[in-house]
Amino acid sequence: MATETAAPAASIDGEAEAKLTEAIAAAAGEQATPVQRQLVIINWSGEYDKVMPTLIMASVAAASGYKAQVFLTFWGLLPFVKDEKRITGDNWMQKMLSFMQRPGISHLKMSQMNFMGMGPWMIGKLSKQYNVASPKELLEACQLMGVEFLPCQMTMDMFGLKREDMIDGLGDPVGAATVLELMTEEHTGSLFI
Repeated sequence: MATETAAPAASIDGEAEAKLTEAIAAAAGEQATPVQRQLVIINWSGEYDKVMPTLIMASVAAASGYKAQVFLTFWGLLPFVKDEKRITGDNWMQKMLSFMQRPGISHLKMSQMNFMGMGPWMIGKLSKQYNVASPKELLEACQLMGVEFLPCQMTMDMFGLKREDMIDGLGDPVGAATVLELMTEEHTGSLFI
Protein backbone atom coordinates (compact mmCIF):
# COMPACT_ATOMS: atom_id res chain seq x y z
CA MET A 1 0.00 0.00 0.00
CA ALA A 2 2.84 2.32 0.66
CA THR A 3 3.89 1.92 -2.96
CA GLU A 4 0.43 2.92 -4.19
CA THR A 5 0.38 6.05 -2.05
CA ALA A 6 3.88 7.13 -3.06
CA ALA A 7 3.26 6.94 -6.79
CA PRO A 8 0.54 9.63 -6.95
CA ALA A 9 2.59 11.93 -4.72
CA ALA A 10 5.60 11.62 -7.04
CA SER A 11 3.35 12.30 -10.01
CA ILE A 12 1.96 15.45 -8.42
CA ASP A 13 5.45 16.58 -7.42
CA GLY A 14 6.61 15.97 -10.99
CA GLU A 15 3.78 18.12 -12.37
CA ALA A 16 4.46 20.86 -9.84
CA GLU A 17 8.16 20.74 -10.61
CA ALA A 18 7.48 20.97 -14.35
CA LYS A 19 5.23 24.00 -13.82
CA LEU A 20 7.79 25.61 -11.56
CA THR A 21 10.56 25.02 -14.11
CA GLU A 22 8.35 26.47 -16.85
CA ALA A 23 7.55 29.57 -14.75
CA ILE A 24 11.24 30.13 -13.96
CA ALA A 25 12.17 29.79 -17.64
CA ALA A 26 9.45 32.26 -18.61
CA ALA A 27 10.60 34.76 -15.98
CA ALA A 28 14.22 34.38 -17.09
CA GLY A 29 13.14 34.94 -20.70
CA GLU A 30 11.39 38.15 -19.71
CA GLN A 31 14.47 39.41 -17.88
CA ALA A 32 16.74 38.46 -20.78
CA THR A 33 14.89 40.89 -23.06
CA PRO A 34 15.53 44.36 -21.63
CA VAL A 35 13.11 47.13 -22.48
CA GLN A 36 14.49 49.57 -25.09
CA ARG A 37 13.94 53.02 -23.64
CA GLN A 38 13.71 55.95 -26.03
CA LEU A 39 14.10 59.69 -25.88
CA VAL A 40 12.57 61.93 -28.54
CA ILE A 41 13.68 65.56 -28.50
CA ILE A 42 11.96 68.32 -30.45
CA ASN A 43 14.61 70.89 -31.43
CA TRP A 44 12.78 73.99 -32.67
CA SER A 45 15.44 76.64 -32.02
CA GLY A 46 18.70 77.29 -33.82
CA GLU A 47 20.18 79.32 -30.98
CA TYR A 48 23.35 78.22 -29.21
CA ASP A 49 21.74 77.97 -25.78
CA LYS A 50 18.95 75.73 -27.12
CA VAL A 51 21.06 73.57 -29.46
CA MET A 52 23.59 72.77 -26.72
CA PRO A 53 21.05 71.22 -24.28
CA THR A 54 19.53 69.30 -27.18
CA LEU A 55 22.88 67.79 -28.11
CA ILE A 56 23.88 67.20 -24.49
CA MET A 57 20.63 65.38 -23.66
CA ALA A 58 20.78 63.35 -26.89
CA SER A 59 24.39 62.29 -26.28
CA VAL A 60 23.75 61.39 -22.63
CA ALA A 61 20.66 59.39 -23.61
CA ALA A 62 22.58 57.48 -26.27
CA ALA A 63 25.48 56.84 -23.89
CA SER A 64 22.95 55.54 -21.33
CA GLY A 65 21.52 53.02 -23.74
CA TYR A 66 18.48 54.94 -24.91
CA LYS A 67 17.43 55.07 -28.52
CA ALA A 68 17.74 58.84 -29.02
CA GLN A 69 15.99 60.74 -31.81
CA VAL A 70 15.96 64.49 -32.44
CA PHE A 71 13.26 66.10 -34.59
CA LEU A 72 14.67 69.22 -36.25
CA THR A 73 12.00 71.75 -37.06
CA PHE A 74 11.80 75.46 -37.96
CA TRP A 75 14.87 77.41 -36.78
CA GLY A 76 16.13 74.23 -35.14
CA LEU A 77 16.83 72.78 -38.58
CA LEU A 78 19.23 75.53 -39.65
CA PRO A 79 22.21 74.39 -37.52
CA PHE A 80 22.11 71.13 -39.47
CA VAL A 81 22.75 72.84 -42.79
CA LYS A 82 26.37 72.44 -43.95
CA ASP A 83 28.58 75.20 -42.49
CA GLU A 84 29.91 76.17 -45.91
CA LYS A 85 26.38 76.63 -47.33
CA ARG A 86 25.85 80.38 -46.88
CA ILE A 87 22.65 81.05 -48.81
CA THR A 88 19.88 78.48 -49.18
CA GLY A 89 16.47 78.50 -50.80
CA ASP A 90 14.92 78.89 -54.22
CA ASN A 91 13.17 82.27 -54.06
CA TRP A 92 14.18 85.67 -52.71
CA MET A 93 12.33 85.27 -49.39
CA GLN A 94 13.96 81.91 -48.61
CA LYS A 95 17.35 83.31 -49.54
CA MET A 96 16.78 86.40 -47.40
CA LEU A 97 15.86 84.21 -44.41
CA SER A 98 19.14 82.30 -44.72
CA PHE A 99 21.04 85.57 -45.13
CA MET A 100 19.51 87.01 -41.94
CA GLN A 101 19.88 83.76 -39.94
CA ARG A 102 23.08 82.14 -41.18
CA PRO A 103 22.74 78.35 -41.15
CA GLY A 104 25.35 75.89 -39.86
CA ILE A 105 26.44 74.44 -36.52
CA SER A 106 29.44 76.78 -36.37
CA HIS A 107 27.31 79.93 -36.78
CA LEU A 108 24.96 79.77 -33.80
CA LYS A 109 23.70 82.92 -32.11
CA MET A 110 22.62 83.27 -28.47
CA SER A 111 18.96 83.75 -27.60
CA GLN A 112 19.99 86.41 -25.10
CA MET A 113 23.18 88.43 -24.82
CA ASN A 114 24.26 87.80 -28.42
CA PHE A 115 25.85 91.28 -28.55
CA MET A 116 26.52 91.13 -32.29
CA GLY A 117 28.46 87.88 -31.95
CA MET A 118 30.30 88.69 -28.74
CA GLY A 119 28.10 86.37 -26.63
CA PRO A 120 28.86 83.19 -28.62
CA TRP A 121 32.54 84.13 -28.73
CA MET A 122 32.67 84.48 -24.92
CA ILE A 123 30.79 81.21 -24.42
CA GLY A 124 33.23 79.55 -26.83
CA LYS A 125 36.22 80.85 -24.85
CA LEU A 126 34.69 79.73 -21.55
CA SER A 127 33.85 76.32 -23.03
CA LYS A 128 37.47 75.79 -24.07
CA GLN A 129 38.71 76.98 -20.68
CA TYR A 130 36.44 74.52 -18.84
CA ASN A 131 36.76 71.65 -21.35
CA VAL A 132 33.15 71.81 -22.55
CA ALA A 133 32.60 70.34 -26.01
CA SER A 134 31.56 72.69 -28.80
CA PRO A 135 28.23 72.18 -30.56
CA LYS A 136 30.09 70.72 -33.54
CA GLU A 137 31.96 68.25 -31.30
CA LEU A 138 28.73 67.25 -29.54
CA LEU A 139 27.01 66.74 -32.89
CA GLU A 140 29.83 64.47 -34.04
CA ALA A 141 29.66 62.51 -30.76
CA CYS A 142 25.88 62.14 -31.12
CA GLN A 143 26.25 60.81 -34.63
CA LEU A 144 28.96 58.35 -33.57
CA MET A 145 26.68 57.06 -30.78
CA GLY A 146 23.78 56.54 -33.17
CA VAL A 147 21.52 59.48 -32.32
CA GLU A 148 19.03 59.80 -35.16
CA PHE A 149 18.41 63.35 -36.42
CA LEU A 150 15.09 63.69 -38.25
CA PRO A 151 14.62 66.83 -40.37
CA CYS A 152 11.11 68.25 -40.68
CA GLN A 153 9.85 67.91 -44.24
CA MET A 154 7.51 70.92 -43.94
CA THR A 155 10.37 73.15 -42.71
CA MET A 156 12.65 71.95 -45.49
CA ASP A 157 9.97 72.82 -48.04
CA MET A 158 9.16 76.20 -46.49
CA PHE A 159 12.83 77.25 -46.21
CA GLY A 160 13.72 75.82 -49.62
CA LEU A 161 16.26 73.39 -48.14
CA LYS A 162 17.41 70.39 -50.12
CA ARG A 163 19.10 67.19 -48.91
CA GLU A 164 22.40 68.32 -50.43
CA ASP A 165 22.23 71.49 -48.24
CA MET A 166 22.12 69.38 -45.08
CA ILE A 167 24.97 67.75 -43.15
CA ASP A 168 25.68 64.09 -43.78
CA GLY A 169 24.09 61.50 -41.55
CA LEU A 170 20.59 62.95 -41.14
CA GLY A 171 17.63 60.60 -41.31
CA ASP A 172 14.92 60.88 -43.92
CA PRO A 173 12.71 63.96 -43.58
CA VAL A 174 9.54 63.28 -41.59
CA GLY A 175 6.42 65.12 -40.55
CA ALA A 176 4.83 65.94 -37.22
CA ALA A 177 2.54 62.88 -37.37
CA THR A 178 5.56 60.57 -37.50
CA VAL A 179 7.17 62.32 -34.54
CA LEU A 180 3.92 62.21 -32.56
CA GLU A 181 3.81 58.46 -33.17
CA LEU A 182 7.41 58.13 -31.90
CA MET A 183 6.65 60.24 -28.82
CA THR A 184 3.72 58.08 -27.82
CA GLU A 185 5.48 54.73 -28.09
CA GLU A 186 5.84 52.72 -24.89
CA HIS A 187 8.93 53.46 -22.74
CA THR A 188 9.52 56.79 -24.51
CA GLY A 189 10.32 60.11 -22.92
CA SER A 190 10.10 63.35 -24.84
CA LEU A 191 11.60 66.82 -24.49
CA PHE A 192 10.74 70.06 -26.23
CA ILE A 193 13.86 72.26 -26.27
